[in-house]
Amino acid sequence: MITRQEIFNIVDLFTSQSTINFYENIFDNLDLSFIPEFIESKRGPKGYSRHALTRAFVVMNCEHFREITLLCDFLNTNLKIAQLCGFDITKPLPSYSVYQRFIHDIDNNLLKEIMKSQVNELIKLDAIDNSIVSVDSTPIKANTKYNNPKCFSKNKFSNEKPPKSDKDCKLGVHTANNEDSKKNYTFYWGYKNLIMCDAKSGLPIYEVTLTGEKADVSSLINFLDKINSWFSLKKFQNSR
Repeated sequence: MITRQEIFNIVDLFTSQSTINFYENIFDNLDLSFIPEFIESKRGPKGYSRHALTRAFVVMNCEHFREITLLCDFLNTNLKIAQLCGFDITKPLPSYSVYQRFIHDIDNNLLKEIMKSQVNELIKLDAIDNSIVSVDSTPIKANTKYNNPKCFSKNKFSNEKPPKSDKDCKLGVHTANNEDSKKNYTFYWGYKNLIMCDAKSGLPIYEVTLTGEKADVSSLINFLDKINSWFSLKKFQNSR
């Protein structure tokens, strides 16, 4: 049987060169200095690198995986990508519970700092600017049976009967049809993601996740204030 140590020098054979180049370019330009790589602990091993775990979730999004189990399978099959993430491929890779615990405990503010850093680099490269920006929101449904169209629970969309599976989510309403003469509303339990993009490139600039009951209009001013504190919404000067 071929062991992980024996295939260490031939891991490139299992992954296409274009995929390797793709992730090399991403990771070379991803500043993770905002995240402490290891959590100090007086007991036991220091655990997996949080930088490597962060890169693994970048892979998960790039590969459009909706489940952590698919990420685990992908990295175990493509050890070169796991190596690029920063994992020691001569040892077992993280399990499902490691990824789940990491994404649950990571401070969202750290991720926002990484995003700000990337946006500022794109500004320096003239890849994005503030000449045309757009803001929109999208609903994020909570993992509850009440959001299942086949659920026939009475008053499932009543504020007096919130789902027990997600105590933080709120009741939201989503417009399913943009026709003024024929609006169609759907209710859901969950959240909404408010995001600003550079309209020319389509690249994201800033995002925030709110509970479902928050109205876009009432949240917009605070949203724009937070962006304008570091990304000027006024027209850039030539001396920029």
